[in-house]
Amino acid sequence: MKLYKRYLLLHIQTELEYKTSFLLTAIGQFLVSCNVFIGIYFMFQRFSTVKGYSFEECLFCFSLFLLSFSLAEMFFRGFDQFASMISNGEFDRILLRPKSLVLQVLGSKIEFTRIGRMLQALVMFVYVLLRQPIEWTILKACITVFMILGGTVLFAALFVLYATICFFTLEGLEIFNIFTDGAREFGKYPLAIYGKNILLFSTFLIPYACIQYYPFLYLTDHTTNVMVAFTPIAVLLFCIPVHLFWNYGIKHYQSKGS
Repeated sequence: MKLYKRYLLLHIQTELEYKTSFLLTAIGQFLVSCNVFIGIYFMFQRFSTVKGYSFEECLFCFSLFLLSFSLAEMFFRGFDQFASMISNGEFDRILLRPKSLVLQVLGSKIEFTRIGRMLQALVMFVYVLLRQPIEWTILKACITVFMILGGTVLFAALFVLYATICFFTLEGLEIFNIFTDGAREFGKYPLAIYGKNILLFSTFLIPYACIQYYPFLYLTDHTTNVMVAFTPIAVLLFCIPVHLFWNYGIKHYQSKGS
């Protein structure tokens, strides 16, 4: 942790060297997410509900989903840009250092400009609470935290999965963005609106629904089944094969050379 804190300080110092660039990029991130919010708002001006879900309920799902994605993208950006580390030989250098490979990749890139998206997610979340107050209990507060943490871990695991594939392809596969940036987009609504097949995929293959849809049902009193409130734990099961695949990739890595 001392080394990771050092990485954090170095990235903060780097960002502060170019304050205007950092500020403009963060504002840009905020405005892009704001455009999505405006799009949802105008759609609900035309249609009062989507599959029975109100504007506030959809915004609640999107705010927590966006916050999770932004946290993962901020702190796990090194894995998202892993293809460049393979192609320029930087990963060879990392292998020679007597420190954790995961820690070094994490510390290679930390995107503090993603705070713009995080701020937008928090604004939407507060807006929802003001428009449609939830009867909060200690359990519901904990579930909300689990949704955010579980979502962050899930997207982080997807970034690691993407990085592991680069061991075999040497270049990043853009199609994999369907599961990261694409997921952020379809997370604007409760996942059940996309149909049974998507919901099954998002439950048993990549557990998006476990950190969004099922806990959402309990928080908004669509169900009283308390068991669905603990579905974010399923993300840990998803992390196991990702971790094994990462180790497999390292063992079979062959330097690209100069």
